[in-house]
Amino acid sequence: MPAVPPESAMPDLPRDLAPRLAALAAGDRDVPRYTSYPTAPHFNPAHDDADWRNWLGAVPEQAPLSLYLHVPFCRSMCWYCGCATQIAKGDDAIGHYVDALLTEIALVAQYLPPQARVSQIHWGGGTPTILGAAGLQRVTDRLAGLFAFDPGIEIAVEVDPRRFDTDLARGFASCGVNRASLGVQSFDPLVQQAINRIQPFGDVQRSVGLLRQNGIASINFDILYGLPRQDEHSLADTIEQAMLLQPERLALFGYAHVPWMRAHQKRIDAAALPDHDLRLRQFLLAEAQLNRSGYASIGLDHFARAGDPLAVAAWSGRLHRNFQGYTTDGAGTLIGFGASAISQLPQGYIANLRGVAAWRRKIGTAALPVERMRALTPEDRMRGRIIEQLMCNLHVDLNAEAAQFGLDAQPLHDDLIALQPIAAAGFLTIEDGVVAVHPQGRLLLRQICSAFDSYLPRVNTIRHAAA
Repeated sequence: MPAVPPESAMPDLPRDLAPRLAALAAGDRDVPRYTSYPTAPHFNPAHDDADWRNWLGAVPEQAPLSLYLHVPFCRSMCWYCGCATQIAKGDDAIGHYVDALLTEIALVAQYLPPQARVSQIHWGGGTPTILGAAGLQRVTDRLAGLFAFDPGIEIAVEVDPRRFDTDLARGFASCGVNRASLGVQSFDPLVQQAINRIQPFGDVQRSVGLLRQNGIASINFDILYGLPRQDEHSLADTIEQAMLLQPERLALFGYAHVPWMRAHQKRIDAAALPDHDLRLRQFLLAEAQLNRSGYASIGLDHFARAGDPLAVAAWSGRLHRNFQGYTTDGAGTLIGFGASAISQLPQGYIANLRGVAAWRRKIGTAALPVERMRALTPEDRMRGRIIEQLMCNLHVDLNAEAAQFGLDAQPLHDDLIALQPIAAAGFLTIEDGVVAVHPQGRLLLRQICSAFDSYLPRVNTIRHAAA
């Protein structure tokens, strides 16, 4: 096991970089992560499933689909978690959930073209592997019977390394899984204790070995910064250990302390959280460490080895962003299954009922379990495209985007006033309607995108995660 890197081994940073970034971000309002636009707080109540049925019925026959399956159960609660999940109350609850998931898939499929094409499947949670190999296989079989899988389909599953075994690894291979995302978070025992996730390095090492032995070649890690009791050396040590396992991708997320949204986060000692300056310094040092190890910076917070499809997509301008974060998936239709899952179609967004019991009851009536929705206007689509371009490519031509949608670019130019302080500080340039974010300004991407968010109030009344 590697020792904590000495001070001399820490990457060098410009002495004033973190304070300059902090000064720009500190006075800003909290802003969303922009995995959609408009963002979820601006969805509207859905009175029935009529719009959802109509939107599904309008999907062209050969249009590729992306599917998301949400499993909102865990065996224990990690205190840092911001996901829509709950503690599973026995295996019966999990079995009933699988039954309802199978029913929902069949209900949705009847409105789509027969054997509609699927280019990507993503299992999220919660802990998707809580279904076990048999549960995962049942759902995969249902999907394979109703949809046509592309030859190059990507099937990805989020994994809790603490509860991954040989049976699950073999089940992954049987289901055609070819990418796994492991929740690492931190290898520091003190940090693990503070977030209620005890997960030794050996658990992750064993899981990676089982995955690769069973043909799952693409592996990515999720690591958090800004955690309680975490400092620069703690994070650097976690990344150094992660590098020993050579993941193809790595996501470096900022911990979002939102106890008003997630009650279990109240168990985290807020006094033990790093301040804003230290959070920024943690990210910057970690980014330099990852770049030095051969991982290219992608978008806001992702990293990938050269040759990885995510890196190739970023370099070629084909990177996308959706509710799963950064993706190579260019499908214009994302269909979410499960409680709280969100779907994205050209017409707009559909959000399923959030409560598992309510979701199951609605499915039991043979109705689609819709709770909220948001139909998109042409301006929504334009602004969403601008935000995605910035989040993915750190660059956008406002005039070109407005012309593509047949809209007036002047309101976008008016929005540029909000970016003047960031431009004056040297983190982006604005010239003839072209906004280019400098690499050192990627930590300000969310603030930069918020300038084009027409739904974000000037006085923030919707509390987002400041992470």
